[in-house]
Amino acid sequence: MTRKYLHRTLIVLAGLLPVGCAADQAAPARPVIGLSVLTLTNPFFQEIADNMQKEAAKYGYDVVVVSGEFDPARQQNQVKDFIVQKVAAIVLCPCESKAIGPAIREAHDAGIAVFTCDIACLASEAQFVVTHVATDNYAGGKQAAHALLEALGDAGGKIAILHYPAAESCLLRVAGFKEVIEAHNRGGGAAVTIVDELPCGGVKDQGYKAAEDLVQAHPDLAGIFAINDPSALGARAALEKADKDDQVKIVGFDGQPEGKQAIKQGKIYADPVQYPDRIGRETARIIARYFEGEKVPAQVLIPTGLYRRADALKEQERK
Repeated sequence: MTRKYLHRTLIVLAGLLPVGCAADQAAPARPVIGLSVLTLTNPFFQEIADNMQKEAAKYGYDVVVVSGEFDPARQQNQVKDFIVQKVAAIVLCPCESKAIGPAIREAHDAGIAVFTCDIACLASEAQFVVTHVATDNYAGGKQAAHALLEALGDAGGKIAILHYPAAESCLLRVAGFKEVIEAHNRGGGAAVTIVDELPCGGVKDQGYKAAEDLVQAHPDLAGIFAINDPSALGARAALEKADKDDQVKIVGFDGQPEGKQAIKQGKIYADPVQYPDRIGRETARIIARYFEGEKVPAQVLIPTGLYRRADALKEQERK
């Protein structure tokens, strides 16, 4: 056990001892990692949490999971609670990439190591984050653009983006997506024009409303890139109601079971697939390495894999 690890473990133990009990009378306690995710209504974040808990247990840590539910103020209070509990480390999937800065600074000033996963901090306090573990969202956004161009074929056409700009991960996805579309248009292929970009909140009901607005404003819309599966599925429902489901091609992002099922059914064209299980496990491993005194990287990016209907059918054949 390194000196740094021992020091932090003793802090946690001291915080967990009942008042009036001597340290030598208390049962040994496991160091605690506090994890606050964006939301637990999305299975993606539940999978991160579950896998982080399982992996951390191998290294002797317990993981306490809470959810900000898209509320930066709530998440900041959760960080304050973790500080009071004297956790060994805090892991954040920020509800808002800039608003999370003060909470990170507060934890750092309290001597608690802070890590982020899936969504990075974009405030100046990002300098206090030990490691960020996430999908390679920029490359994934480029994959999404290639998939939508493939779906549109030689016809090209008008497309729109369903965005969640509060999250750094989605900013990267959209930036990668736009880079490929712009390069395609410079290359002289059939013109593909981004005619609109609407917020979708990353949830199904807002994705539905945004897509409903899109087809009313742009009746000749040919394609939609939605930044995650819930918003893509909401958009699909709106297209079906408007009888535009055959006209408008959708590319999502995530590769969640419900999204993969929609791809299998031809309702979504493709998804760059994320691996939340790997994000959760890798974050736990990074924390363990850090407390063993190893030098850990500032960032770990996990590549996406493009998932089309053919992949879904191959999976079905293997079952």
